[in-house]
Amino acid sequence: MTTTPARPPELPARASEPVVRVSCVRHVYPDRTQVHLCGLDFVVERGQRVVMLGPNGCGKTTLLFHILGLLEPQEGEVAVFGVNPARHWNRIRERVGVLLQNVDEQIIAPTVWDDVSFSPRNYGYADAEVERMTREALERVGVAHLRDKVCHYLSGGERRKVALAGALALEPELLVLDEPFEGLDPASRADLVDLLNHLHREHGVTMVMATHDVNVVKAMADVVYVLVGGGEIVAHGSPEQIFRDPDLLRSSNIEPPVLAELFAHLETMGVALGRPLSLDDAARAIVAWGDRNARRVAPTATAASPRPKTESGELRFDFADDAADGDDEKPARPRPPRAPRAVPGDRS
Repeated sequence: MTTTPARPPELPARASEPVVRVSCVRHVYPDRTQVHLCGLDFVVERGQRVVMLGPNGCGKTTLLFHILGLLEPQEGEVAVFGVNPARHWNRIRERVGVLLQNVDEQIIAPTVWDDVSFSPRNYGYADAEVERMTREALERVGVAHLRDKVCHYLSGGERRKVALAGALALEPELLVLDEPFEGLDPASRADLVDLLNHLHREHGVTMVMATHDVNVVKAMADVVYVLVGGGEIVAHGSPEQIFRDPDLLRSSNIEPPVLAELFAHLETMGVALGRPLSLDDAARAIVAWGDRNARRVAPTATAASPRPKTESGELRFDFADDAADGDDEKPARPRPPRAPRAVPGDRS
């Protein structure tokens, strides 16, 4: 009879102890490629969503592999839940889940149920407990209907969700993700962002993610670390703090988000609208600016006067004059009235 094993004994965690700490790590690969993850310490607090941004080859995956205990540094320190993961992985293995960049390397069983249930079965859980853990993991990522499907025939987005379900089967406290949006179409990417944020919000899962997709950072990160070639960690802060400096990102060979670059450029032209990073925030900033601009070009209007509109009822904004803030204001040039549209059959 199979019995449910006890989890490996957990070390007592101090309230102030971070989930992950990586300090000035150096690793040399067999081909003598050297990665020196130094500069700033990489620290992940409990419950945070931490994103590493950097170009290909900067050491993001190397850093993740040290966190997972797959690599041990020649220099420096790595601690996960207070232990060296390369030497004491058995103490924390059920507290950490991972989603690899290439999920085909992670899916090893023929069917979805076989793959997601692999870890609970391998750790010796009772059959009933394996069934429960597998079912809940599949339901959590929304693929319970794929339970008996052959993994090979699933779409890329479905395979990624199956791999994520396998990572969540043991209900980990820390989830490590390496380029999780690689190769996904926009709809699948948005779906995965919503799913990961739901896991964080409802279950308090701490997340560490490596990506070079700057457009998902605002929705996915509490803290951002920026890496450059060779592994140096050059900056960290909130998404708003990091994206406030597009030149820093470009110097790290990272393309800034379109919105961050657009509003930075507007600021250099004298139109200071802040640095919104989402479409909703950008729309609100532009509408607020339009309200101010409307009051400037129509000084006789009261504060409660409606914004000027075209004959079709659309709101009208005059963008050209705002960059000349402080110059003598010129009255708005009147627009000639539009000719009325002809109505079919009207001969009057």
